[in-house]
Amino acid sequence: MDRTHAGRGKPAPRGLSNTDLSQASGAAGGGSPGLRGYLATPAGEGPFPAVLMVHEAFGLDDITVRHADRMAAAGYLTLAVDLYSDGGARRCLVATMRALYAGEGRAFTDLATARDWLLASGRTTGKIGVIGFCMGGGFALLLANDGFDAAAVNYGRRPKDPAAALAGACPIVANFGGRDRTLPGEAAKLAAALDGLGVENDVKEFPHAGHAFLNDVETGPRVLRPLMRVMGIGPDPESAPEAWQRIEDHFAKYLKPN
Repeated sequence: MDRTHAGRGKPAPRGLSNTDLSQASGAAGGGSPGLRGYLATPAGEGPFPAVLMVHEAFGLDDITVRHADRMAAAGYLTLAVDLYSDGGARRCLVATMRALYAGEGRAFTDLATARDWLLASGRTTGKIGVIGFCMGGGFALLLANDGFDAAAVNYGRRPKDPAAALAGACPIVANFGGRDRTLPGEAAKLAAALDGLGVENDVKEFPHAGHAFLNDVETGPRVLRPLMRVMGIGPDPESAPEAWQRIEDHFAKYLKPN
């Protein structure tokens, strides 16, 4: 399970996508024919609680792999599904974002396929969580009432109609950055929406962090990185450890036996 990658937010070569989900996707219908993902397995015999991971807008890259490995080290069979399996970010980003805003589409079919594949693998306890970052945080939020026992949302945007989209959601932990200019005030707005729905939640804004602050290196096209820094996008090694601990504590509470 333990792997390290020295890249700086580079898209994952096909070798990093180590799990072929195409057969499951074909059986489900309506998903990506070449669906793949990165599976990180904990040490030991199992069975393990499971986690479905949803990547940032830049795709399944070496940062996502390290995130998945981190969750596996904490004891979770973790599948980071590649929503850009059939064309990469350039061909799939726009359609994936449209699906996120619409609350339906191929991306949701792929995520359901990955969830069902994990649960049918024979390697899980039957408990499953979902975690997402950036764009993936938005997906994780929308999936919180769709067969998951716990959700971790990291700088993900609320849906257009939270009352309709989030009713009946599982317990949610969420992390936001106070210096994130792409999501100003989002933490308070999400907490209010979840409180109004009676959804158990623990939402925190880290005042000195920005967007993507859980990443350990900068990501995205190098030419855009100066602008991203201005927008408050990038790693924050001071805030990240507490945010990760919040995620691990949340999943341990709802996914692991007492």
